[in-house]
Amino acid sequence: MRALVKTAPGPGLELIDVPEPSPGPTEVKIRVLRAGLCGTDLHLLDWDDWAASFVKTPLITGHEFYGEVAEIGSAVADIAVGDRVSGEGHVVCGRCRNCRAGRRHLCIRSEGIGVHRDGAFADYVVIPAQNVWVQPPDLDPDLGAVFDPLGNATHTTLSFPIAGEDVVVTGAGPIGVMAVAIARHVGARYIVATDINDERLALAERAGADLAINATRQNLGDAIAALKMREGFDIGLEMSGSPPAVADMLQHMNHGGRVAMLGLPSAPYAIDWSKVITHMITIKGIYGREMYDTWYAMSAMLATSPTLRESVASVITGRFPAEDWRQAFDAVRSGHHGKVIIDFS
Repeated sequence: MRALVKTAPGPGLELIDVPEPSPGPTEVKIRVLRAGLCGTDLHLLDWDDWAASFVKTPLITGHEFYGEVAEIGSAVADIAVGDRVSGEGHVVCGRCRNCRAGRRHLCIRSEGIGVHRDGAFADYVVIPAQNVWVQPPDLDPDLGAVFDPLGNATHTTLSFPIAGEDVVVTGAGPIGVMAVAIARHVGARYIVATDINDERLALAERAGADLAINATRQNLGDAIAALKMREGFDIGLEMSGSPPAVADMLQHMNHGGRVAMLGLPSAPYAIDWSKVITHMITIKGIYGREMYDTWYAMSAMLATSPTLRESVASVITGRFPAEDWRQAFDAVRSGHHGKVIIDFS
């Protein structure tokens, strides 16, 4: 089969032929139809310090995908050949304290598909049956391929009650834009998105942001004034990993404000802890999705809201056949796209 492989340490990937995988008794083999690109894939392509310290080669990359079940293991139930599915990208041990307590997203031995084990930039991928999420048969394949990042956005946005609240989203990448759409769906009052990319800010506005602020020209104080808000923001959703964005957000949070942080910084940075303490701000770290409450929540919201489906689908701005994977990676790196999809069908 075709597979996009990190064949050895160092920059680059190769689209090569490799043997098809076979599922074990508790695993499922999936014919990949669509796969989504994200920042992790760029780290693997570039072989930066994180990738070099974290990844063993050879490795088939890719962790966001949608496909059709081709084969099931002998012990698998409730999944059938022909089902259309997405996959949870974190494989958990099932034995640590958090797993045994039902908090699988906090597993201390979690492994990433396409990072620690062969992934989905291929014609076929094999994952544990418990990681398979069966989708409605009529779901748009492109939408099915972004359930992993949509899960990140859902987990972050629903970390705190947001109905009627004033929300700021720092970072208007694909996950940030999805977070805007979810906040609008759930019933936030005002939603402000910040970024330094006007094209991405335009996507945030189309997804439901009341105001999109380019941080090179304005700050959140300008947004508060423009919306005639009496106080600061109630909820902060940090998607950028940018220290200046975090500083601007914390400066403009209301007393008792709550912040969910998903964006990964490239290096440690200082926080104004006096502000956090005296304003009694709650900060919560977010990683991945809650297994599987987040999956139920996002599936239910999409099933009942055509508007939300359209908003999430609008984030997908690039589609490339597998043979053009280099152009797909270039599109992500350019900053002129939202979500980019590779078509393996």
